[in-house]
Amino acid sequence: MTRIDIRHYDHRDAAELRPLLLEVYTEVYAAAVENNPFASVDRFAEGLDGWSAKPGWSCTVGYDNDGQTVGYAYGAPLPKDARWWGGLLTDVPADVITETGTRTYALSELMVRTPWRKTGTARRLHDALLAERTEERATLLVDQTHPKVHALYESWGWTTLGDLRPRLENAPLFHAMLRPTAPPSTH
Repeated sequence: MTRIDIRHYDHRDAAELRPLLLEVYTEVYAAAVENNPFASVDRFAEGLDGWSAKPGWSCTVGYDNDGQTVGYAYGAPLPKDARWWGGLLTDVPADVITETGTRTYALSELMVRTPWRKTGTARRLHDALLAERTEERATLLVDQTHPKVHALYESWGWTTLGDLRPRLENAPLFHAMLRPTAPPSTH
């Protein structure tokens, strides 16, 4: 297993972290940025600014032995009036998508630079991010054109709630997924 130092950050660190997070995004999504308007760096930066301004925003960043950033994960609690579920295309009971402001943590981004993929780094960043959350559950969106990513999240205990298309220009169709913030018991 590759040695990775994982550091935790919150919304107070966002301005300082912003250039690093954008640099990693630009590298990881270089191909998508070329031909997908939804993947543009400007759109990502706008989303990053919105997420990181939330008081509950948290971020885990992994560093290798040389201090090189290997990847990161971040998210924030969904507020009571969350727009998150607004693009849900699957009928689900209203109580499933009712937010209290403390019920659901939205994992917005998880990315790992190419040299550290398939080393367990993504899982470690994911687990470290969710380990300190007090919300009862977490949610995330997986682009439906990425079935391997969807299967990976399922192997980590996530279940698919339904189809969701965010109300954002050029947004793809996603699988909305849920998982308790505490990892499933292995006993």
